[in-house]
Amino acid sequence: MPSAGLCSCWGGRVLPLLLAYVCYLLLGATIFQLLERQAEAQSRDQFQLEKLRFLENYTCLDQWAMEQFVQVIMEAWVKGVNPKGNSTNPSNWDFGSSFFFAGTVVTTIGYGNLAPSTEAGQVFCVFYALLGIPLNVIFLNHLGTGLRAHLATIERWEDRPRRSQVLQVLGLALFLTLGTLVILIFPPMIFSHVEGWSFSEGFYFAFITLSTIGFGDYVVGTDPSKHYISVYRSLAAIWILLGLAWLALILPLGPLLLHRCCQLWLLSLRQGCGAKAAPGRRPRRGSTAARGVQVTPQDFPISKKGLGS
Repeated sequence: MPSAGLCSCWGGRVLPLLLAYVCYLLLGATIFQLLERQAEAQSRDQFQLEKLRFLENYTCLDQWAMEQFVQVIMEAWVKGVNPKGNSTNPSNWDFGSSFFFAGTVVTTIGYGNLAPSTEAGQVFCVFYALLGIPLNVIFLNHLGTGLRAHLATIERWEDRPRRSQVLQVLGLALFLTLGTLVILIFPPMIFSHVEGWSFSEGFYFAFITLSTIGFGDYVVGTDPSKHYISVYRSLAAIWILLGLAWLALILPLGPLLLHRCCQLWLLSLRQGCGAKAAPGRRPRRGSTAARGVQVTPQDFPISKKGLGS
């Protein structure tokens, strides 16, 4: 019955996955709470202390005026205006920054530090995302399909010589290494140098960006005290697109490379065992060759009658 099949599917596959999923979320929530809650409390206390010190130094202000000023700062930050610096800060909506924002929309990264504030911009963003997100998915899927079509010839590598198999695995490993350097190592180094971050912060930004998580705590080109080149954020947007394309290529390639390495390792073990067993092979103990007896055709005469029967 359909209900019986649905229950068996739920109990055999969906329920264990659901339990594992919920347990993983609970584990993450517990660890994040242990790691971050105390730091949040310290930051909150430090902020309140700084406000009290500010009021003590400027007695002409009261608590209400202070809270109103903080509210203005928060509203400016939500609209993408950096409260640091002055009115000469670079615009968040020049062409380079707008190109960077468009890339974060179609890739669903959504840092959250910048968003349209006008009604027309919000409406356009909705329709732009409705068309841009499927276009981005189709583009990445086509790249993955092209790679899988190329890897279809690699699937039949068992018929090739062992040297060709080794060269193929080395080529795949070299591709993975170069791609990792170009996408995940060199860009964080550049971002760290330009933005004044540590390498771990730059790598964190790169991973959060390319995984499309996009917290928005680290975003390139937003420090008003730094003078960026005009195409800096545009280059960052191009890096995001290339990085996502590289991930679309690399996801089916990593498991394949591990599978090929395991196959080569097992093949080497088998050949090594066969090479050790071949020289030491001796005849059976009960055979005539083992006893040194020479056998000739005359020892087994066959009569003509026996041949004709």
